[in-house]
Amino acid sequence: MEVILLKNVANLGVLGDKVKVRSGYGRNYLVPGGFAVSATAENLEAFEVRRAELERAAAEIQAAAEARKAQLDGIRLTVARKAGDEGRLFGSVGAADIAAAAVEAGYVLDKAEVRLSSGPFRSAGEYEITLHLHTDVNAIIKLEIIPEV
Repeated sequence: MEVILLKNVANLGVLGDKVKVRSGYGRNYLVPGGFAVSATAENLEAFEVRRAELERAAAEIQAAAEARKAQLDGIRLTVARKAGDEGRLFGSVGAADIAAAAVEAGYVLDKAEVRLSSGPFRSAGEYEITLHLHTDVNAIIKLEIIPEV
């Protein structure tokens, strides 16, 4: 199935690309999610008419993500959790906990934007976390997990 991308899609293409994808991926994810339309002659013409509008909207979204990156990049968050003698936590600190700590500190952050490459943290310490704010925009924050007294 060939589709025309209406938004940037990670590992697939950028706005306006005509790409070949598996039928199920196109029908069940890309088209219903508003990421793409099927590549018919009518849709190609309609896309070319709307191209400037879609590119402007994509640029606005990326600019907003860049502004959020400037606000979030380098911030320091602290989370207190109960821990054993050696700093091992009773439980873990995951994406939802990190997002909640950022919101509590006055920042706007969704748990889906937090990328934990090695899973949730299970011991006290200092960690660097990547925030995926947009397809092309990532921010790095520091998280300190301290044992609760």
